[in-house]
Amino acid sequence: MRLQLKYVLLFSFLTAQLCAAQENENTTKEKKVVFIIVDGISTDMLQKAPTPFLDSIAASGSYSKAYVGGKKDDYSETPTISAVGYNSLLTGTWVNKHNVYGNSIKKPNYNYPTVFKVFKDQYPKKTTAIFSTWLDNRTKLVEGLGDAKNVKLDYAFDGFELDTINYPHDAYKQYIKKIDNDVAVEAARYIKTNAPDLSWVYLEYTDDVGHGLGDSPQLDAAITYEDALVGKIWNAVKEREANFNEDWLLVVTTDHGRSPKDGRHHGGQTDRERATWIVTNEKNTNSYFKNETLAITDIYPSMLRFLNIDVSKDIAYEIDGTSFIGEVDAYGLSAVKEGEKIVIRWKNNSNKTVKGTIYTSSTNQFKEGEKDVYKREAKVSLANEETTLLLKKHTGKMLKIVLETPNNVLNTWYINNN
Repeated sequence: MRLQLKYVLLFSFLTAQLCAAQENENTTKEKKVVFIIVDGISTDMLQKAPTPFLDSIAASGSYSKAYVGGKKDDYSETPTISAVGYNSLLTGTWVNKHNVYGNSIKKPNYNYPTVFKVFKDQYPKKTTAIFSTWLDNRTKLVEGLGDAKNVKLDYAFDGFELDTINYPHDAYKQYIKKIDNDVAVEAARYIKTNAPDLSWVYLEYTDDVGHGLGDSPQLDAAITYEDALVGKIWNAVKEREANFNEDWLLVVTTDHGRSPKDGRHHGGQTDRERATWIVTNEKNTNSYFKNETLAITDIYPSMLRFLNIDVSKDIAYEIDGTSFIGEVDAYGLSAVKEGEKIVIRWKNNSNKTVKGTIYTSSTNQFKEGEKDVYKREAKVSLANEETTLLLKKHTGKMLKIVLETPNNVLNTWYINNN
């Protein structure tokens, strides 16, 4: 009788464990991401114009000031130009790596993979989509020029700026305003019905109004107009989450600010041209998000982490952003010459016991599609926030420096100008 009871209890325990495992599997939500770029809205413009839907997303999740343009007056200084900003988001790198210096998009370096490429490499059966008022976003930045095809998106709604029959062109860019509306409406519809796993929505009209009129009531109105279009997509995301077992990350940002004189232009390195913002529905942003001004390159590693995308160490060592989701041990890596030393600094975001490892490489073969050889330099206490290398041991023109920690990886370059 005792033996029978023993087996009954064992059977009950195993059954309970199996049920719990099945329940956990059933309740695991499918991860989905949609990111939106609304073109050419500086931080102060966003704060001035009425944006009830962006406010609603921020209230549900988080908001941060951000910047574009790389490290000012340094090796990664990046033009505050539209396509340049898009590609910094798409690749998580600055222009010294991705090589898109203007809107002509002449020679992108596809060795720095877009978020769509690494996503499809890991999840080939999952779906991707783009909804864009500019065709080049897909054909030149994401899918690739000529023989350098990177990834084929599963669904595209774009190219309407070339359709002069249904969208007759006018000097005031009302046709772009109409295309933006149609792009957002389709994005909302497609998300509701098909729920692609990774999507990009691009809206242009605000940048056109900025170039035409600069700081003006019309630009404020254009920002509010685009906000309503973002609201359509936000409502679609909420509907999916309410009715399906899905967990959506929505990120909304802009690609550059505007000139301080009158808001008409951009491309330079003034504070206003560099000043942008990030709005997300993600509630659990980390202390880096809460305490620092984010970079547009931070969106890339955040999406990778949310989607559980594992990239190779070679790719991880090139990403110029820091995830605003999950744990990060350090951020803000830099390297400068002081006397006969290269001083490497970072900001600690961990407890006093956490250590990291410094690696260096004197080559930059990654940009050619090859691998760099890294040398282990030192084990460091992150709490010290500083270490040094002897300059006489690193006499080349450039040195790639990586700080690897338990929860994230940082990189910087030291350029020898002597």
